[in-house]
Amino acid sequence: MTSYRIRPARAGDVRAIQVMLEPYVQRRILLGKDLVVLYEAVQQFLVAETDDGRIVGCGALHVMWEDLGEIRTLIVADDWLHRGVGRGIVEGLEANARALGLSRLFCLTFEVEFFTRRGFSPIGEQIVDPDVYSQLIRSPDEGVAEFLDLAHVKPNTLGNTRMIKPLS
Repeated sequence: MTSYRIRPARAGDVRAIQVMLEPYVQRRILLGKDLVVLYEAVQQFLVAETDDGRIVGCGALHVMWEDLGEIRTLIVADDWLHRGVGRGIVEGLEANARALGLSRLFCLTFEVEFFTRRGFSPIGEQIVDPDVYSQLIRSPDEGVAEFLDLAHVKPNTLGNTRMIKPLS
């Protein structure tokens, strides 16, 4: 049986990440990202790579504020589901978040049970104080708009659950 390892993404992995992402964009499960945006964010990604060099999973950690990050673009290839790949990526992203001094992680997901098993809980409307909100609202990042639950992203987030996890 082929095994895999979790490692930081490299620029050469970006096209494989885009190929994994595209079907989820078409089904409106994940937001689309232009290739240039993926290259600009490559340092945010971890990938799961098989022994033979195939990328079978990815996920990114996006810092939103001094204490808050988001797990985004978490994807596992269908033939690698239920083999610990997603868990391994999330654990790696959590370790990266701790190393950056973050104390909370956010995600917007259809995979509520998966994230609940990882310690995430659904959240309500306002989870940052008004001063932080006034700064975050200036961000052009769609993920930040999703976190803030802004009206202009609601058509893209229908059915998703906003979740958060405190890091210890």
